[in-house]
Amino acid sequence: MRDLAARFGVSESGVLQAKRAAGLVKATLDHSRAVPWKVARAHLQSGPATNLRNLSAAAQGKPPASERLNTALRWAQRLVDAGLDVAYDPEEGFREVPVEPGGRSHVAAVLAEAREALHIE
Repeated sequence: MRDLAARFGVSESGVLQAKRAAGLVKATLDHSRAVPWKVARAHLQSGPATNLRNLSAAAQGKPPASERLNTALRWAQRLVDAGLDVAYDPEEGFREVPVEPGGRSHVAAVLAEAREALHIE
C-alpha cells in the first residue's frame, strides 16, 4: 500500500479507498455486537471469545468451518440451557455467570441471531 501511495502521489488510505471501490478488498466482519468488550490480547483466542466471534460470523452470513460452528453452537446452547451467560473482565478474562432474573443473556441473544441466519430452529 505504501509503495502504491508513493507511486501515485496519494495517501495509503486513498489507495485503500480505491481498492474498496474496485471490489478488491474483502469485507470485514463486525463482531462488536457479539464481543462488546475491549478484550485484552491475552484473552482474544480464549474459548468464549472465539465462540462468540464464530457465532457472529454465522449471523453475518459468513459461517466458519462446520466444526468450529458446531462447537460454538453447542457451547452457547449449553450456557443457555444452564441459565448462564458470560461476563468479561480485562484482568481475569471471561467467566460464566448466572443470568439475571428476568433478564436475557448476551450469549442467548448472539445464539439467536446465528440460528436465525442459519435457519436453525
